[in-house]
Amino acid sequence: MRYSEYFIPTLKEVPTEAVVPSHQLMLRAGLVRQVSAGVFSWLPLGFRVLNKVINILREEMNAIGGQEFLLPALNPIEIWEQTGRVEAMGDVIFHIKNREGLVLAPTHEEIIAFHAKQHIQSYKDLPQIWYQIQTKFRNEPRPKSGVLRCRQFIMKDSYSLDTTWEGLDESYNKHLEAYKKIFTRCKLNFFIVGASSGAMGGSKSQEFMIESDAGEDVCAIAPSGYAANLEVATSSLPPVGRKNHCPPIEEFPTPNAKTIDDLIEQFGFDENSLAKSVIYIIDSEPVLILMRGNDELNETKLQAAFGTNKFRPATPEELLEITGANAGSIGPVNLKSNIKVVADSLLKDANSLVSGANKDGYHLKNIDFLRDCKIDAYYDLRTVREGEPCPISGTPIKIVKAIELGHIFKLGTKYSEALGATFLDKDGIQKPIIMGSYGIGVERIIACFIEQNHDENGIIWDYPLSPFDIHLISINVKSELVKEYSEKIYTSLTQANYEVLYDDRDETAGVKFNDADLIGIPIQIIVGEKNLKNGLVEIKFRKNNQRELVAEKELLNWLKEKIPTKS
Repeated sequence: MRYSEYFIPTLKEVPTEAVVPSHQLMLRAGLVRQVSAGVFSWLPLGFRVLNKVINILREEMNAIGGQEFLLPALNPIEIWEQTGRVEAMGDVIFHIKNREGLVLAPTHEEIIAFHAKQHIQSYKDLPQIWYQIQTKFRNEPRPKSGVLRCRQFIMKDSYSLDTTWEGLDESYNKHLEAYKKIFTRCKLNFFIVGASSGAMGGSKSQEFMIESDAGEDVCAIAPSGYAANLEVATSSLPPVGRKNHCPPIEEFPTPNAKTIDDLIEQFGFDENSLAKSVIYIIDSEPVLILMRGNDELNETKLQAAFGTNKFRPATPEELLEITGANAGSIGPVNLKSNIKVVADSLLKDANSLVSGANKDGYHLKNIDFLRDCKIDAYYDLRTVREGEPCPISGTPIKIVKAIELGHIFKLGTKYSEALGATFLDKDGIQKPIIMGSYGIGVERIIACFIEQNHDENGIIWDYPLSPFDIHLISINVKSELVKEYSEKIYTSLTQANYEVLYDDRDETAGVKFNDADLIGIPIQIIVGEKNLKNGLVEIKFRKNNQRELVAEKELLNWLKEKIPTKS
């Protein structure tokens, strides 16, 4: 492709709206342009990369027996209402105002189950893996970071349909291995974490992540190999436990102690002996939740424990009505109302604890959970902290920001039951199809690659994602010698099936070199008059900026050793 005929609108300056490196460089290198918040056009150079990613996705999905669909972006809302996800996803779904009853699909579990209901009859029709590579729409309230957080984006989403839970395990593992191959082929340094299924539901999910300051996810990782999204991460901290002697419960005044830190500072308590109380309204019912010291309640774990996302912190008025006290003086003993009480697992059956007395300005000490109050259940409800021992080997946990590349879910029968997608087993018994769901953000692969592969001059592409194999740079196109050899090299390279960006513009060498480093194609072939007089061309490797002189006549043989096989 001749640069003079190609649309590559590079920018010298960093756009003010771009903060993260991938966003800055995708704009500057002419890969994308923003149309509105969270909506981007892919320009020719970026579209080449996008198609290379899509080809890798397609190859690996086909390799595990996937069959490609193209499902509609417009969905009837009644299908989504049957699964309860119109309410669960809330404002994330775009509703079509001038055609009532239609939504723009943020994902396609419902439509897959809809088609399965129509056509899957018997166990003989299963298993199936159906996938698509298609545009999705989500009403992100704060789209940012370029293509990392969009309202319109391309997803590779696939769905497994099985007759047994063992079959689901097999389909899930096929996707797990396929995803590893995809991200490895894309030259991404990724890790896999346990994750929450959220509004998707299901029994198990894992996320594929890259560590990045641009990420919105937070993960706990450890040298042992332990990795989990902070939403579900655990540690091997020992429980508070029981002391051999616990005196009778005792009330004491705390007029100036409203927080855990106040109690520690004013009375010298050990933080682990303090039981912090919060009230949440869960499915319209109040629940008192006890946490150790300054531990933070993890709402994703709370959702998993209670099996609902319908919860909120109680208002100050509700606190007073339910407990008889205001925030800072609440505890599990002598509650004004008979409500459910749960505690974090680190507090299981603990004693010698301090908590609010449900009387403003007072606390109780020497609380024994087995003697003085009734704890209805214990759950893992806390957010792990940096430095805590990991569950595998006890090595210290590190908390990092990360970008999610892909997410795989064991859905089970949530969608098939809701939409009536069933099959007849060998005994003629009707059963719901067991489903899995597996997604990859296509644009995120590109942005994440750039996050991991750039320098102060621009992008540093690698094969197979590079938009071109070679960047051929003709220095001083007014020179007949340079022009003749540049054209000759361009012809020989394209005939050898290399993808070449040929900079034939009448621009200064500085402009061409800057654009070449910004665009970041792995190999630059620089054709200049001085070297040509000796039959040589200069090679520059974008990754390390090393240079090498190669005889023009030996160029094709030299390239065969440097660039992945070309047929």
